[in-house]
Amino acid sequence: MGTDFAGEIVAVGKNVKSFSISDNVFGFIDTGLESQAEYMTIAEENLFHIPENVNYKQAAASLEGAHYAYTFVHKVNIQPGQRILINGATGGIGSALLQFVKQHDAKITATCNTKNIELIKSLGADKIYDYTKEDFTNDKEKYDFIFDAVGKSTFGKCKSLLKEKGVYISSELGPYSQNIFYALTTAISSKKKVIFPVPYDKQESIPYIINLLKKGKFMPVIDREYLLEDISKAYEYVISGNKTGNVIINI
Repeated sequence: MGTDFAGEIVAVGKNVKSFSISDNVFGFIDTGLESQAEYMTIAEENLFHIPENVNYKQAAASLEGAHYAYTFVHKVNIQPGQRILINGATGGIGSALLQFVKQHDAKITATCNTKNIELIKSLGADKIYDYTKEDFTNDKEKYDFIFDAVGKSTFGKCKSLLKEKGVYISSELGPYSQNIFYALTTAISSKKKVIFPVPYDKQESIPYIINLLKKGKFMPVIDREYLLEDISKAYEYVISGNKTGNVIINI
């Protein structure tokens, strides 16, 4: 699990050139970090300036999920009018992915639970499956891309929904790590492909996110906020699997 953070710089090293005291910054360290603290020491390459129109909460919520969502979008070549299905459009990855895909003028089908239907509509979904009531794999539509942002489906279940040269991408390895295997075998033996989304470098993904934040074309979804002393409750809620978008710790 990575770490997202946002705050104000209170001190800088003598060799730091890109940042100054009082700068508002945010960052993401995908190898993990002990970040539940009032002060942190962060390497310069892991910091980015927060856009002026974005507050700390929005900044902190716009990183990890969006970073991985960027990978989905940029592993393929999305063209206007293409049909894309996003499974799990309300998570940290899915809610960002939906907004990123919308930038390409694609036709988007998304899955979510009943309480989030209006949210997903507002983020740009053209068609919605309520997964508590219906199975999206029974859809008669054919899709250019299926993005499984929660990793709860499989290529086998989704294959019939793909167009002849369609692509399936999952956020997870799949049962028995099958998505790595399928990524290798379908690359040479099948018109329908599986792509494994190895993440891009943050120096590529975060500037893209910053650009959309500046333009108001990406608004990270924040479900709940917790104080530091209630952090155990925050973890309990996230682990429950019921969160929508992101959960914030206020320090």
